[in-house]
Amino acid sequence: MSIVCGLPLLECVYCLACARWAWKRCLHTAGHDSETWGLASAEEFEPVPRICRYILAVYEDDLRYPLWEPPGGYGINPDCLILKRTYEDTHGRAPPYFLYLDHDHADIVLAVRGLNMVKESDYAVLLDNKLGQRKFDGGYVHNGLLKAAGWVLDKECDILRELVEKYPNYTLTFTGHSLGSGVAALLTMVVVQNRDRLGNIDRTRVRCYAIAPARCMSLNLAVRYADVINSVVLQASYYHPIF
Repeated sequence: MSIVCGLPLLECVYCLACARWAWKRCLHTAGHDSETWGLASAEEFEPVPRICRYILAVYEDDLRYPLWEPPGGYGINPDCLILKRTYEDTHGRAPPYFLYLDHDHADIVLAVRGLNMVKESDYAVLLDNKLGQRKFDGGYVHNGLLKAAGWVLDKECDILRELVEKYPNYTLTFTGHSLGSGVAALLTMVVVQNRDRLGNIDRTRVRCYAIAPARCMSLNLAVRYADVINSVVLQASYYHPIF
């Protein structure tokens, strides 16, 4: 009898606990996660707005005749666009991207677009993963995003090596948004691990700006590569890739 009477009480406690969790979850933002972090300096944050415009420019079919140009433009000289890869070029192995030679900021930029919600190939990359499936440098990474990053490096290795050797004082920046940020982050890690493929480029010249980053690596790798990978999050994103 006492057990039967106790069941409603347990149900009430369980429901209250679930309600408390849901309430805290609804009120939780990325600001709570980062409230103890140090502040970025103006110098550290300076490239971010410019990099975001470059990523937006990947969505354009023709930068000489842009359709969705933001106020102030993309800040890109179309004559310095080295190459642009579309879904037809990548055959769905990676999201579209372009390679831009930014003389104004002494930077070689490879920018990757974000998830296209009507492209099955993007979902194929995103869902190509199982927990603990892919090991990398003592940690774990997202399998599909790593394969996409490897495909991009194999495809563009020669032109990247040519550019970093031709412009030894330029940085090499990989960047992307959402799904593209995962590709860019893992591409950065692969390049750092295989610097000989790009003429033994110094690690300090390589950097990544992951905008609204996909969860694509284990914590130990995120810490180990924190000197080259910069994650930029504005509040919270509804998009959380499977890792």
